[in-house]
Amino acid sequence: MEEIKNTEAEVLSEELCEETGNNPTVETAEQAEAPAPAEEQAPADENAETAKRQTFASKQEVIDKLKELAESSESVDRAELEHLKVVYYRLQAQKTAADREAFIAGGGAAEDFMPEPDTEEEAFKEQYNLLRQKRAEAFAQAEQEKQQNLERKLAIIERFKQLAASPEEADKGYDEAKQLQAEWNELKLVPAEKATELWKNYQLYTEQYYDQLRLNHEFRAYDFKKNLEIKTRLCESAEKLAEVADPVSAFHQLQTLHQEFRETGPVAKELREEIWNRFKEASTVVNKRHQAYFEELKAREEENLRLKTEICEQLEAIDLAALTNFAAWDEQTKAVLEAQARWKTIGYTTKKSNTAIFERYRAACDKFFQAKTEYFRNTRDTLSANLAAKTALAEGAEALAESTDWAATTNKLIELQRQWKTIGPAPHKASEAVWKRFNEACNKFFNRKNEQTKGQREEEEANLEAKNAVIEQFEALAASPEAANAQAVRDLQDKWNEIGHVPFRKKDKLYKRYREVLDKLYKDLHLSAGRRRLESFRKGMEEKGGSELTRELNRLQTALEAKRNEIKNYETNLSFFNSKSKTGNSLVQEVTRKVERLKEDLQLLQEKIKAVREQIKAEEA
Repeated sequence: MEEIKNTEAEVLSEELCEETGNNPTVETAEQAEAPAPAEEQAPADENAETAKRQTFASKQEVIDKLKELAESSESVDRAELEHLKVVYYRLQAQKTAADREAFIAGGGAAEDFMPEPDTEEEAFKEQYNLLRQKRAEAFAQAEQEKQQNLERKLAIIERFKQLAASPEEADKGYDEAKQLQAEWNELKLVPAEKATELWKNYQLYTEQYYDQLRLNHEFRAYDFKKNLEIKTRLCESAEKLAEVADPVSAFHQLQTLHQEFRETGPVAKELREEIWNRFKEASTVVNKRHQAYFEELKAREEENLRLKTEICEQLEAIDLAALTNFAAWDEQTKAVLEAQARWKTIGYTTKKSNTAIFERYRAACDKFFQAKTEYFRNTRDTLSANLAAKTALAEGAEALAESTDWAATTNKLIELQRQWKTIGPAPHKASEAVWKRFNEACNKFFNRKNEQTKGQREEEEANLEAKNAVIEQFEALAASPEAANAQAVRDLQDKWNEIGHVPFRKKDKLYKRYREVLDKLYKDLHLSAGRRRLESFRKGMEEKGGSELTRELNRLQTALEAKRNEIKNYETNLSFFNSKSKTGNSLVQEVTRKVERLKEDLQLLQEKIKAVREQIKAEEA
């Protein structure tokens, strides 16, 4: 019997050594169960738990939930706490957006909207900070428990060291050793930096203990069988985790199985490698899925960072100096709102970049909207002044709308319309109304005027046709100079003068045509008469001789000099006339025609002087 016990002790020692030397977990038991720091948690944990979280219809429900958690004795998960924070501010943002839409729908301008202060935020922050403090206290307590567990486990190791000192001590302390093992398994968490070394020492001295221990063969066989059943069940559970949809949840469940696998005693030596390989293969599948999930998550976060960076660059590239009018600001505002809408459709970026990219995005948006607010604030006074000026013009037009002084009032309204065009834009809300008021007043007067002067316009159109007919008769005379005579021209002029007014807009063009044909006729008549007078003069000079020719020559030379002086005076006076007004322009044209006739007379005198001199030479010959 003593020999059987020694053999059993050797088997148990080898069993525990191989079991604990092939630990399949990714991290130690203490590391696997250690809570994350108060302000850290993997994003995947939050994503995995999102579907399980409670939904809230109002901010008060969120606050009530915080109060419930604060009053509960259970620890609060950080992911749940952060979820409540996100939900609260999302509800606040939705309320602000709804208030904004209602404000705009009620006729308000988007830039004038001011959100109401959040009266519930103080209560939210109070409960939120209370829970954060509660978590910090729980964390501190957990650290204290870890230290206490460390000290107790060190004591257990020291006791195994004492029991393993001799076979006699090992035999006597078997029951105590089982109690120590049970107590070791109940003591879960220790400081992470001590866990590995602690576990190695525990393995070392428990193995030394079992080396000394002598147990009977039947008892160890039963123990091996029981441990095999437990580890087989753990392998089956690990294999089923490959079918769990959420790889993060499967990974965390696997850590629990690893902990239980390590805490379970050894199996028969010939089955150890087989059962361990089965468990390790199942673990590998779960671990690979877990790693692939986070690699895919990282790739998505990198792509989200790229998309959000593009939006930031788009917002930062806006040339604020080029936005110089309301239309430009409105168009650019639409582009910014579209960029903000795209931002909301993009998910989280990497943890280290998420805050920085959001701050960059918020700074770019704030810069644009602050500049827009400043622009509209600076232009508000100008818009008000323009509205006042346009209102004054509208009142002036309304005061003239009932006038019957058609000509004077027409000029006044035209001047008001000219002034209207020189005034800049008015506030958008009032611009259409004041324009409608001004336009209706002007239309009212001109409609009355058109109705009143309808008969006058018909008469003026008839006069226009009559004067066109007279001009056509003038043109017929100008086309046949031999048929033209001064009396016919004067008769047509009298007929022209007897015809009344023509439409004002056509008057200048008609008169210009009349003057052109009349000037041509008078010029042709004047030249024709001059030639007849020159021929008659020459015949008269042939009958004269001697002193008569000399006296005629002196008279003609005196008349020539006088004519030159007269032309010079007229040309000098022309340089002082102002031809910008219609009256001044007409006077200049009249004087110019007179100068041309004087020059024609001057030429006729020169021809007469030439004829007299030729006659004197003929007599002398």
